[in-house]
Amino acid sequence: MCGLAANIDPPGSGRITFLAGSTAVLSMPGSLGIVVLQYMQCHGVAVGPIVAHAGSNRWTFLVRPDVPDDDTGLFKDLFRLNVMFWGEGTIALPSPTGELGGGSRRWIELPRNSFRPSGRVVVDAILECTGIHRDSRSLAVHRG
Repeated sequence: MCGLAANIDPPGSGRITFLAGSTAVLSMPGSLGIVVLQYMQCHGVAVGPIVAHAGSNRWTFLVRPDVPDDDTGLFKDLFRLNVMFWGEGTIALPSPTGELGGGSRRWIELPRNSFRPSGRVVVDAILECTGIHRDSRSLAVHRG
């Protein structure tokens, strides 16, 4: 559905998951997620699916897996901002049956089709919103 090869895991549990691969995720504090979403919308950047996690107050942006995995400076910046990138593994999605243990996930932006924004574009928005500027060609850091 909508380009996500989702499964009920374990069967009968009502927990919906998918394996990252053609879709990756950027997870961040909800307060930063709100700012990034507003920044993207104000700058005409197409937004893809976003999940809010009430228990941890985190937002997860579903993105294309094009974030360079060999840029240690970038990952240090993201780590300092409490932003995590997953290009592999099992990702949980909101479920119509609720979550075990009272936790809850809900859609901030529903998946409407198979569109996912570039992970690099979302990372650029994160860095811009937090005052960390990078030259997109060299990925050199310029602090504002």
